[in-house]
Amino acid sequence: MEFGFWEVLQILGSLAFFIYGMKLMSDGIQRAAGSQMRNILRTMTKNRFLGVFTGFLITALVQSSSATTVMTVSFVNAGLLSLVESAGVMMGANIGTTITGWIISLLGFKIKLSAYSIPLFAFAVPMLLSNKGKIKYWGEFLLGFAILFMGLSLLKKAVPDLKGNPEAFAWLTSFANWGFMSRIAFVFIGALVTVIIQSSSAAMAVTLTMVAQGWLPLDIAAAMILGENIGTTITAELASLVGNTSAKRSARIHSMFNIIGVLWMVILLPVFLPLVEKFMLTVFGSDDAPMTLAAFHTFFNLTNVILMLGFVPFLVKAAVWSVKGSDEDDDEFRLKFIGSAARTPELATVELQKEAGHFGEVVSRMSGLTRDLLNATEAKKQKKLLKKIKKYEKVSDRMEVEITEYITKLADQEITPKTSLRLRSVINVCNDLERIGDVYYQISKTIELKNEENAYFTPKQRENLNLLNDKIDEAFLVMVNNLNTPSYDSVSKANAISLEKEINGIRNKLKEEHLDNLGKADYNVKSAMIYNNIFHALEKVGDHIINVSEAVVGEI
Repeated sequence: MEFGFWEVLQILGSLAFFIYGMKLMSDGIQRAAGSQMRNILRTMTKNRFLGVFTGFLITALVQSSSATTVMTVSFVNAGLLSLVESAGVMMGANIGTTITGWIISLLGFKIKLSAYSIPLFAFAVPMLLSNKGKIKYWGEFLLGFAILFMGLSLLKKAVPDLKGNPEAFAWLTSFANWGFMSRIAFVFIGALVTVIIQSSSAAMAVTLTMVAQGWLPLDIAAAMILGENIGTTITAELASLVGNTSAKRSARIHSMFNIIGVLWMVILLPVFLPLVEKFMLTVFGSDDAPMTLAAFHTFFNLTNVILMLGFVPFLVKAAVWSVKGSDEDDDEFRLKFIGSAARTPELATVELQKEAGHFGEVVSRMSGLTRDLLNATEAKKQKKLLKKIKKYEKVSDRMEVEITEYITKLADQEITPKTSLRLRSVINVCNDLERIGDVYYQISKTIELKNEENAYFTPKQRENLNLLNDKIDEAFLVMVNNLNTPSYDSVSKANAISLEKEINGIRNKLKEEHLDNLGKADYNVKSAMIYNNIFHALEKVGDHIINVSEAVVGEI
């Protein structure tokens, strides 16, 4: 039998087909039930035991431990999960991902699913053409399921049967005769394959196929499965690169948990694997290699979770020790919750809403700086405050651009109507926050001009501006609270509207007083015009603040 470049392409193409089906299936169910999964993750992680069950449940549903771990890291990054809670979810995800092995070994090798995959298209395609979002996304899930098993069927055909052609891959089986070193070598191979194709499920499908076709003995295939457990941690590590220190520590816990588990299992594999084989033979009456491998994967992860669950606090301490915090994490002049890598829109909205809240907090600080500038009398302090306000204005410009670019990347994907509304809300929020920064910068330039021309406010004018600033600070508090509400659906704009009316009322009163005083001989016109510009500009800040709350509640 010849095995050349064309045959390698057949295997790679079949694997790509399988991965595409897996992604389509996972993305479909995330779009169909993304909000429910976020709610589950938020509410069912009160302790590490519930976290394990939650991680298992979500991973079993989406058939992707990567999706669960990325979601978990993003929730830690957004401050919605603690490190201890995230550890439980990560452990549960490891158990949940073993369901994939069972599906493949029970259905993929026992039943000719490619024959059943074609009829699934008859259901999936009409669902995809539906105008109803939920039906459409469930259709996407079905289509992914069909493509996944067509890919698996093609993979089985592309991988030659070693039993019928023992001479073809004798070089590969020779690597299996090194004892303990063979196990170590194939752990590295399994990890490498998973890192390269970025899917532990796809790597597992390859391993199960190699075992079914006789390429590898069971113990070496088990070692590859262990390596795939390590390889899958790279997904969480990559997701955490753009996150804060807590996100990096969460990913590190996942890595340590998997690596420690693999270390003890590599040593005990000659004892553990025969016990699994005996169990399968006794309980199921089967010595089928793929099923035994799926059982080994489940028993290993289950045992590892049971053993390590009590050591979660120590894993957290080790993660804190290995991932040092930095002053940069406390720097308000950068994005905290999102990075350059856009993920599934339904899962990114939580981070985006947190980032919008952070943006609001940053911009609201300009109110205090402007108040200090209005009341400052020392030139040195005035210069320092002017520099700070200019810096904040540049920060607001940059944050708006970066958040908008992130949303643009998300918009390239298919988005549910509800998620689309949320993304538009965040864009409008950021637009108004950036304009607030512009207004405050213009106020600072006006005050700078006043100082240069030695114009002075009367005590009454300064008192009036401080009064208006007090009301704007109240409006900022309401705005930031609305932005930081986990569910925008529960936000009410009643308080924001009330404060906006009060701000307008104060502006109207100041305007009336200003016009009345213009005809008076002792009323300095130059300082009065600057005063007029400032209280009108502050009222514009109030307008943008109410616009933010309106965007939050969906009034676009």
